[in-house]
Amino acid sequence: MDSRRLPNIDGVAAALVDGDGRVVGWTAAAEHLLGLPAAQVTGRPAADLLADGAADAAALGRRTGEVRLRTGGGVPLEVAYQVLPLAGEHGEVRALVLATPADTVTRWRQDEAFTRELFLQDRIGLAFFDTDLRLLRTNTHLLPYTGLPTDLAGHRLGDFLQPQDAEATEEILRNVLTTGEPLVRATLPIRTLDDPGPGVMMEIQAFRLQAPDGSLIGVTALFGDVTELHRYRRRADVLHRATAAVGGSLSVAGTAEDLAGVLVPGLGTRAEVDIAEAVFTGDEPAVGADGLLRVRRTATAGPPGPDDRPLGPLGPLDRAELGRPAAAADGPPAMSAPLHARGGPLGRVTVRRDPDQGPYEAEDLELLREIAARAALALDNARRYTREHRAAVGLQRSLLPPAETAVPAATTASVYRPTDTATGVGGDWFDVIPLSGARVALVAGDVVGHGLQASATMGRLRTAVRTLADLDLEPDELLVHLDDLVSQLVVEGSEEERERGVADPSGATCVYAVYDPVSGICQAASAGHPPPALVHPDGRVEYLPVNPGPPLGVGGLPFETVECALRAGSVLALYTDGLIEGGAGGDLDEGMDQLAARLGEADLGGDLAAAGRAIVAEMSTAGLSDDVTLLLARLHPVPPSDTAAWTIGADPSAVAGVREAATRTLEEWGLDALVFTTELVLSELVTNAIRYAGGPVMVRLIRSSVLTCEVSDPSATQPRMRRARLTDEGGRGLYLVAQLTERWGSRYTRNGKTIWAEQPLDPPPLGR
Repeated sequence: MDSRRLPNIDGVAAALVDGDGRVVGWTAAAEHLLGLPAAQVTGRPAADLLADGAADAAALGRRTGEVRLRTGGGVPLEVAYQVLPLAGEHGEVRALVLATPADTVTRWRQDEAFTRELFLQDRIGLAFFDTDLRLLRTNTHLLPYTGLPTDLAGHRLGDFLQPQDAEATEEILRNVLTTGEPLVRATLPIRTLDDPGPGVMMEIQAFRLQAPDGSLIGVTALFGDVTELHRYRRRADVLHRATAAVGGSLSVAGTAEDLAGVLVPGLGTRAEVDIAEAVFTGDEPAVGADGLLRVRRTATAGPPGPDDRPLGPLGPLDRAELGRPAAAADGPPAMSAPLHARGGPLGRVTVRRDPDQGPYEAEDLELLREIAARAALALDNARRYTREHRAAVGLQRSLLPPAETAVPAATTASVYRPTDTATGVGGDWFDVIPLSGARVALVAGDVVGHGLQASATMGRLRTAVRTLADLDLEPDELLVHLDDLVSQLVVEGSEEERERGVADPSGATCVYAVYDPVSGICQAASAGHPPPALVHPDGRVEYLPVNPGPPLGVGGLPFETVECALRAGSVLALYTDGLIEGGAGGDLDEGMDQLAARLGEADLGGDLAAAGRAIVAEMSTAGLSDDVTLLLARLHPVPPSDTAAWTIGADPSAVAGVREAATRTLEEWGLDALVFTTELVLSELVTNAIRYAGGPVMVRLIRSSVLTCEVSDPSATQPRMRRARLTDEGGRGLYLVAQLTERWGSRYTRNGKTIWAEQPLDPPPLGR
């Protein structure tokens, strides 16, 4: 080895100078720094290396400083130097001169200042760990945390942090040390062994430290207290989730459950929501004269506590409790806030949490108040919806006939299930209308839309159908008149009604069917409505071949009546489209196929109401997007033995023969008590028919739930009852018929008209 070349000292250029100022030693780092080999420098005066001659020579008299040195490349280099005096073996004076580029020294000084100040500042925590994750240096002693040792050097985190927190922190630091991947913004809870509370939330960043030769030195962690930021974000998240949750339901109980579900674990481990009893019925809750409000525990979340009261009626809340939120003074941390909307009390909400989570703060109480205010608005909306929904359902049900009816021609059972959507009930309706001659009219209809307005429009149309049915019109003719009426309603509808979204009656459909139990014939016509389904006695199902006309209110297009002969024991099913829209993508054909299958499988010979409920339940399992109505009618024929008919010519003398034949028939039927009145009724009706209409005249008696007398003639002139004067010889016939019978009327037929009158089979005693 060249004796003139000195070993390197940490990469710093070094030269050994004797007492005469000559260079006697030169390091490889010096060769590299100045580009001058040792052979070229040693033995020469050190001053020859100075770029500025005498000025720099004077500088060498100082122990430290900066000079410009010559280089092998001819470009001077400014270096910082330090002179270290050395004592030689024989007393000779020597000096070790260390040099490095001036800009490098500047960076060293900056790094030193940065490191020193970093450990002195108290804004950001700084910890330096060795490869065993033992603390070597930290500024934690300057931060305001309790439960820390006075000197942390040499400690592991588990010496002063709770085990789970220490383990979690060491795991992420060990990963940085192993992989070399920096850790960026990990947030962890930090609790000391002496801290029973929730501790603080620390945001930690870490990076690995390595020596120049690549060996591991340790890991440095930067950490900051983000507890308040974490609390703010958590509170904002809880508020956001609570607002979204309580705004998604129009059910009082559902809103309370959603609220409790957000509060746990958002604000505590236990939540209770108490709602005033009146809210559930849609009424305005009010504090009584005694200052008390009856409430019901509506929803809870979290594990039950030893003092928790069960679900159900709760004791009253006093006015002070409802007036402002208050935190519990003792026991587990708890706080409560009132539920107020539009100045009125609706109840309260209470949250509790475990004692080890620490007491609630003022910000927590303010957050609960804000959540309670928003929840109260949602509850009030749910209360008002409940009130309107109940009113709409009540109105609609009041406009519908009984769910089960029995008339001579049919036994009926109906199922009406309102939609469960936020828009409320719709305009579906059905009706069973007894007609003369033991016949029955079966009706089903649907008004587009939901809510009170749809129900009101439905009521108008149902009343119109009943009025037109009383005229005994053919189904197609009845729909023509109903279509005209709806067209008038559309024209009369004001602009204000349209702006308020009042249901447009032109969006209505209707099917009208008339069953005659004497002939077994069913006539039906449809205005844009699905056709009735017919279930034969053997279980076979088919749809009546009805050709649907346009919906009501279109106008100008005809309707068509279809006639079908029905066997005894058949069941006719009328329904609205809500029942058949459950197919894939709302396909009506698929829905009708499903309905036919359900009807074929149902026990329609037993409890008709139970069968109807089962059919609707099976076809509505996916939820309802529209009201569902199903009307089942088990048809009953009138046997030939319960009818009698005679046809006579336009001869007044034939009236006596009719009376005698009717008397014999009534005696055979065991209706002797009705002989006298029946003779009088037939005498008046047949005589009038012969006098004003000519012949032939047909007389028919029908025994069902009442005794019906019918007289048909070829005239299309409707009779009318009038008040006869004392001097008039006639005009009292129909008045007498009206007094002797329960009801009477007339209807047009294809060959003229029919006048009919009905008597109860068990007439009251004379004189009543």
